Amino acid sequence: MKRREFLATAALAAAGHRGGAAVHSADQSQPVRQTPLRARRFGPLYYDEAEQKELADVLASRQPYRWYGDGKEAPAKVLTFEREFAARMQARYALAVTSGSAALTTALAALGIGPGDEVILPAWTWYSCYNAVIHCGALPVFAEIDDSFNVDPKDLEAKITRATKVIMAVHLLGVPCDMDPILALARGRGVKVLEDCAQAVGGSYKGRPLGSLGDINIYSLQIAKTISAGEGGAVVTNDPALFERAARYHDLGILRPPHQKILGGARDGMLPGNQYRMSEFTGGVLLAQLRKLDGIVADVRAVARRIHEGIHDLAGIELRRIPDPEGDLGSSVFLKFRNKDERDRFVRAMDQENIPAGPPGGSVVLPIQPHIERKVTVHPAWPSFASERGRSIRYGADCCPRTSEILDRFAGVSLDPKFTRRDADDIVAAIRKVYPAVTRT
Repeated sequence: MKRREFLATAALAAAGHRGGAAVHSADQSQPVRQTPLRARRFGPLYYDEAEQKELADVLASRQPYRWYGDGKEAPAKVLTFEREFAARMQARYALAVTSGSAALTTALAALGIGPGDEVILPAWTWYSCYNAVIHCGALPVFAEIDDSFNVDPKDLEAKITRATKVIMAVHLLGVPCDMDPILALARGRGVKVLEDCAQAVGGSYKGRPLGSLGDINIYSLQIAKTISAGEGGAVVTNDPALFERAARYHDLGILRPPHQKILGGARDGMLPGNQYRMSEFTGGVLLAQLRKLDGIVADVRAVARRIHEGIHDLAGIELRRIPDPEGDLGSSVFLKFRNKDERDRFVRAMDQENIPAGPPGGSVVLPIQPHIERKVTVHPAWPSFASERGRSIRYGADCCPRTSEILDRFAGVSLDPKFTRRDADDIVAAIRKVYPAVTRT
């Protein structure tokens, strides 16, 4: 037997003995699975009669608009969702909107962010984070990520200027940011914190739900998120003034009577708002989904736990850093490699085992995107880059070298809350078969 074959066989045997994973085949020429294992979108996996009933209620009422209709009773699906969502996220106020992108723009508008202001965000996140800052006419400033894939608190301090008004803490791929140092830095500098929980709905940090720590915080409820109605989003805050501004901004500047009642009266006046109202159809589906959130999170965490327990003893293994393991959503498992070539060989080998793996996804390295590097806006005189500071700031690869280097050295497997024990064991078996062969050559 060749050395590589011996090592692979020994690793598989160890998986069965130490990791608790079933060894399904002693023939190392055969893949761990005969058909590819595919992770699916979380929320729709749990659709059942609960969502059907909520939709049927709206259809029967013929009142799909959230504020009023022709019935004797006012529509209440979205309003009920807001109340229950606020309670689940341990916030005083919740506002339902049409998307996570709309939630970001609404949150920044509530904070009064505009021309001359700077917002720090991670170099690796989704376009919506950058776009929301641009839409406000403010200036995006990128900070590096660390091995958690989230913004590096140490780099944040170097990026703060007198113009910094907001730090955007984005909890990426289900893992919470290291919030203690971020909050301490922000409070010490008089900077607001906006938690973007789009990819971590249901996660927590030191026992508190993500989205309960910052000044104003957002969620995405789109198809790729923990719970979903296809599209949807939410803004939460404990600050009544921020909630009123957000409620007005999302609805043409109007403060509707139900929100005015929640606030105990209006404190502010009209402003030029947008139109991000959620429909009763969406609100109904999300209400049913929200009531399943804890079960969905428990299911995917159980899958992740089984995989972690099955691979933790692999010699030399190093995983993605998780600032609070108990708060991790558990939507993926990532391994660190010495370089990009080793990472890519792992990905190819896992694919041959019918366990698809890949580099960190769901976001992009924003500063190297051509339109961002060129500072493209919707109008040549857009205020974000019209100031001396805006003209002088430079994006591109030199803006975030460490971010790109970190992402090039990680690969992982996306998880599905409906994965069976056999599915989880197959992932363990594939990693234990492939990882030693890749890293010891």
